[in-house]
Amino acid sequence: MVTDTTEPDPFDAIVDAPFDSALSERYLVYALSTITARSLPDLRDGLKPVHRRLLWAMRQLKLNPTDAFKKSARVVGDVIGKYHPHGDSSVYDAMVRLAQDWSLRYPLVEGQGNFGNIDGDNAAAYRYTEARLTKTAMQLMAGLDEGSVTYHPTYNGEDEEPEIFPGLFPNLLANGSSGIAVGMATNIPSHNVAEIIDATLLLIDNPGVEHSQLMEVFHGPDLPTGGIVVDSPAVISNAYETGRGSIRVRGRFSTGRDDAGNWEESGIEKLGAGQWQLVVSEIPYMVQKSKLIEQIAQLIADKKLPILEDIRDESDEQIRLVLVPKSRNVDPDLLKESLYRLTDLETRFGLNLNVLDSRRTPGVLGLKLVLQEWVFSQIDILLRRSQHRLDKIANRLELLGGYIIAYLNLDRIIEIIRTEDEPKPVMMAEFELTDRQAEAILNMRLRSLRKLEEMELRKERDALLAEQEELQKLLDSPARQRTRLKRDLNALRKDYAEDTVLGRRRTTIAEAAPTREFNMDAMIEKEPVTVILSAKGWIRAAKGHVALDGDFKFKEGDGPAFALHCQTTDKLLVAVDNGRFYTLGADKLPGARGFGEPIRTMVDIDPEAQIISLVIYKPKGQLLLAANTGRGFAAEMDELLAETRKGRGVVSTKPGVKLAVVREIAAEHDHVAVIGENRKLVIFALSEVPLLAKGQGVTLQRYKDGEMADVITLRLEDGLSWAMGGDSGRTRVEKDLLPWKVARGAAGRLPPNGFPRDNRF
Repeated sequence: MVTDTTEPDPFDAIVDAPFDSALSERYLVYALSTITARSLPDLRDGLKPVHRRLLWAMRQLKLNPTDAFKKSARVVGDVIGKYHPHGDSSVYDAMVRLAQDWSLRYPLVEGQGNFGNIDGDNAAAYRYTEARLTKTAMQLMAGLDEGSVTYHPTYNGEDEEPEIFPGLFPNLLANGSSGIAVGMATNIPSHNVAEIIDATLLLIDNPGVEHSQLMEVFHGPDLPTGGIVVDSPAVISNAYETGRGSIRVRGRFSTGRDDAGNWEESGIEKLGAGQWQLVVSEIPYMVQKSKLIEQIAQLIADKKLPILEDIRDESDEQIRLVLVPKSRNVDPDLLKESLYRLTDLETRFGLNLNVLDSRRTPGVLGLKLVLQEWVFSQIDILLRRSQHRLDKIANRLELLGGYIIAYLNLDRIIEIIRTEDEPKPVMMAEFELTDRQAEAILNMRLRSLRKLEEMELRKERDALLAEQEELQKLLDSPARQRTRLKRDLNALRKDYAEDTVLGRRRTTIAEAAPTREFNMDAMIEKEPVTVILSAKGWIRAAKGHVALDGDFKFKEGDGPAFALHCQTTDKLLVAVDNGRFYTLGADKLPGARGFGEPIRTMVDIDPEAQIISLVIYKPKGQLLLAANTGRGFAAEMDELLAETRKGRGVVSTKPGVKLAVVREIAAEHDHVAVIGENRKLVIFALSEVPLLAKGQGVTLQRYKDGEMADVITLRLEDGLSWAMGGDSGRTRVEKDLLPWKVARGAAGRLPPNGFPRDNRF
């Protein structure tokens, strides 16, 4: 006989389905799994599944705070073998984080060995480290054996694990959580347990309490690494009311605590002879110390923080970063503000109270809703625990009733047991015993028949009856349930009170002073310099204010063009005849030991263009700009600053048109004087010249032939003055300028006798 042993064709099981629907169905399953079973914490115990399974496995291994440590490898093996079939590294990383006191405000695991550090170094491999539970973890798991939570099968059905932990420790807010699911994320900072309990007690006493009243006792984040929250109370309150917000956290400048335990907040450490240094004692949460040091060192190397000389790490168990200023004259507040702006010494923590509620539904909840839901869950746990205890008491009372009947009829019980082949049914019928009572009597030991035992049984029964009555009252009365919860919370609060090492608030809530106007120029050390720009565009800065007509050296074939006195904190405006303006920082100019450097290596000036002016930038100052055609306008210096090498186009030029003159307009000037190559002079009111950001401007003087020679602003009362030339060095002043004062755009007339032949003012 031949049997058909061929396997069924696997392609027969293939189902045709549209790709988009198949993909969406499978992706939805993955998304739901990620949201509900991986990334978001449960509101009731504040844990994700991996953390819950870790702690549960450690409890099963009896890693209590009073017992010996066990290898982390043992814990990880149990977790991935029995409860959490994922990678060992992910489980170990989760366990390491639960043991780090700079990651968790109230660690749930106590580690022995190298569990990493705040510099960002990794923990040692799990074969080298050991762990056990902390007292906090035990408080979070308290009541697991008292029927207070539901158990469900593990992934392979071989074991059971709790759905949540029933303990009274408010882990969600106390230790916070962060995670990214699919389409949603959560980010919850840690908080002070005493403040959480105070807010909860307020809510229990008055379910209609206002959010603002809760915020009077619940002040905001209390982060493991301390620091200072610098947002206003209104900003913090609004974030917790909506469940979303952004909270600014700064590191702490301090040299330590005083005798009363208060921080010395300035952070300035005096060194003598007027020298000082700044000390950072706390850094923002989730910032790695090594990365922060690297960040500050890079700023020093790139000369982006010129008022800082050096940074040293003198940390041991306590953080101590020493910042050495460039000189003792540096403003400490400016240095602090610069570090807040340019480094991670100030960070933002994005609050997002997105959690799974008791129905496993994700949602962003405000503080009051979170506390309400947690109170409901704790009352439910209290009721389940009480009912479980009542069931236990009922079972025990049933047995005690049987024992007492046995003692009252001891001789007859012994006779039945000795004479009857099946004593159990006879006893049940004669003394109206239940099956459990009869079985318990038959299993009694002879030593239990002593006379004292009956008295102890009656005493135990009376105690159980009294406890049963109290528990029944608790189940029947919501008021009693709230009172019991308050009593338990107050007992827990003693372990985390403000005067305990673990309970003392680490993060200061202090609104920062209004931010001072910050710019990088404020960090440049102010020193006098003399800037020299040659005819061929080589620029340099000599230290100090030297004579502008001094004998400066130039390359062969080159010569002087511009020289001016300024400070290293000044900016220089370079005007080019194609109408573009460029900005240079006086502190960035090369020294004057050589011939300097070509200005075209610093800014992108057209090779054909000529530099026509070098001016010191003055905030709110104004310049008069005029082209060779006699057109021009006034411009504010603030509008001429250029942020990039390419400069800023200001004066519109066409072929044959060039920017010819740039003059600074003094505050007291009220008129403009223009002279052409045809030696015609015109003077008109400065108010006739428009103030523009860019363009061609208006006609200042009209020419039939030739171009504009020069333009200047003046105060009419002072008149015009010019050097007479020759050896005398006299200056000629012409105060009567009425013959030349006309409307803007006129042709003008010949200047006063003796006016320079080069037609320059």
